[in-house]
Amino acid sequence: MQELQTFFTNTIYSIGWNDALDIAITTFVLYKILEFIKETRAQQLIKGLAVLVIAYFLSGILNLHVVHWFLGGAFTIGLFALVVLFQPELRRGLEYMGRSKFFHARLVSQVDKDKAKFICDEIADAAMSFSASKTGALIVFEREITLEDIAETGTLINAEISEELLGNLFYEGSPLHDGAVIIRGDKVYAAGCVLPLTDNKNLNKSLGTRHRAGIGITENSDALTLIVSEETGIISIAQEGKITRFLDKKSVEKILFNLFITEEEDKKMSRLGRLGNRLGRGKHASK
Repeated sequence: MQELQTFFTNTIYSIGWNDALDIAITTFVLYKILEFIKETRAQQLIKGLAVLVIAYFLSGILNLHVVHWFLGGAFTIGLFALVVLFQPELRRGLEYMGRSKFFHARLVSQVDKDKAKFICDEIADAAMSFSASKTGALIVFEREITLEDIAETGTLINAEISEELLGNLFYEGSPLHDGAVIIRGDKVYAAGCVLPLTDNKNLNKSLGTRHRAGIGITENSDALTLIVSEETGIISIAQEGKITRFLDKKSVEKILFNLFITEEEDKKMSRLGRLGNRLGRGKHASK
């Protein structure tokens, strides 16, 4: 027992700050990898690989030479096959890493609070109008990952956001009404755009092509999409491959406002406002 206690004591005292940092970074990376695997079909792949690895080691222990050789060769060939078969997941994983808070520029939020509130009100009003008239709509909000390749499939607009403009774009007689509208910053950047469809097989069967396209673009980028159903008038929002349905006007306004103005930016603006008020009071007092 004394030897065991001495071993653990020496081990603990021999750990330096760089060892602790090394362990923390490795733990964080493994956690993020497992978190990503859980959200994709790669979860099933990992289970299959685990079975093969166990079979490989067991065949070696039991001296099953043919099985052991076959599994060893399968691993070598399988590495190349995985890169081809799971190219979308690998790309999405790299994009997931790039969207961490360390690199999160939030291009969409480069508008002031009043402008953001006006934009959110206009879009929410348009969504409610589409819902009431059962007009299908698909609005994509570009964030950090550029959607230039998607915008090129449609018509460039680059116009100020307004309820009237969105109404005209999604009006059934409009040549652009079947495509998606892309919002970049405080502008309607493009309309009539074609979006990639989701590969998710577990979605509700009642969701049509518009919803599957709205979800699909959020799987391939960090965009957020606002969807209005042409059949039911239900308003939905998709983000990170997940969809939230049956939204009302206040919910839409809140989600969009949080998209444009983060909590941190809101606090910063509040502090600037209070500072401006103090400076204003100081000037009045000096007079």
